[in-house]
Amino acid sequence: MVQIKEVKTKSQLKTFVEFPNKLYKNNPYYSPTLDIDELMNFNPKKNAAYEYCETKLFLAYVDGRLAGRICGLINHSYNKKKNFKQIRFTRFDFIDDFEVSKALMDEVIKMAKENDLDQIIGPIGFCDLDKQGMLVEGFEEKNLFITTYNHAYYVTHMEQLGFKKDVDWLEFQIKPPKESFERIDRISSAVQKRYNYHLVEFKKKKELKPYIPKVFDVLNEAYKDLYGVVYLTPKQIEMYVNQFIMLVQLDYVYIVENKDNEVIGVGLMVPSLADAVKKSNGKLFPIGWYRILRALKKVDVLDMYLIGVRPEYQGTGVNALIMSEAIKRVINNGITLAETGPQLEENNKIHDNFKMFDIRQHRRRRCYIKDIK
Repeated sequence: MVQIKEVKTKSQLKTFVEFPNKLYKNNPYYSPTLDIDELMNFNPKKNAAYEYCETKLFLAYVDGRLAGRICGLINHSYNKKKNFKQIRFTRFDFIDDFEVSKALMDEVIKMAKENDLDQIIGPIGFCDLDKQGMLVEGFEEKNLFITTYNHAYYVTHMEQLGFKKDVDWLEFQIKPPKESFERIDRISSAVQKRYNYHLVEFKKKKELKPYIPKVFDVLNEAYKDLYGVVYLTPKQIEMYVNQFIMLVQLDYVYIVENKDNEVIGVGLMVPSLADAVKKSNGKLFPIGWYRILRALKKVDVLDMYLIGVRPEYQGTGVNALIMSEAIKRVINNGITLAETGPQLEENNKIHDNFKMFDIRQHRRRRCYIKDIK
């Protein structure tokens, strides 16, 4: 018999956060999220997304043994923006037992009905920078630090639960070229001369600080029409900066300004941390932090976190300027592989950027949808 408990205490939250580490303990393709980040994500006093979101977290037990977890999440800002009455689910993990997955999902559906909501989607988190998408292809590929992993049986459970595909995200593995692409360099040079665009050079991380609000302003505008996206608030921006600033390496930060020194484009890649975090099982202490710092210095694989251009400057060569410089630095630094984060299947503009490379589409993630009767 399945017993469901709502998370109410710090101890229960810790159990909630650590469950995937136990479920995937012997899985070579699973790389965890840092526990310290997840504990913060579900702390309303620390996660600014709770300004417009509310959550309930649940744990499932079978014969007294932990068997699953789920979070029901209402993003009031997105519902208002799209005139939707949706509830989201996220952090949905469970053993291969349909009674467990159904009991967990029933709790989220109950939460939806209590709030007069008529549709459920997921897995998708607080915002576009949170975890999103259930793996439906690529179960023998290691997940990125910024993504999640799940067993193949999850897909069968979702179908049994009556969910259908809403959107998919694709992920690509890219082999860097041995030399720069002449066409990209030519376009980059041309747009610099024609429009007086230029890359900002940084020598120290502290020089990034005044650009951070401008960068997120670009991202808010560039991503505003994408699936599930709401504007990040100033407090959210501060939170994410604090989470990720340690990971930023200046060689892989690309900020483009126009002739008036206004930020119009941004690109960011980060050394792969999947192996380092896995070795520490998602723990920053006692030596997890050391493994991360070491991984940031001994770089041969990059995770491509994001690229964004202000809508009014899209199609004017900003992407080419970023890519031209990125290719040169990747070659100079001896990078052997790069992997993209999830990109919407229908986002052909971003997919077109990678057609010139030796690429492999190796993972697919899905956001499901179901009407609530």
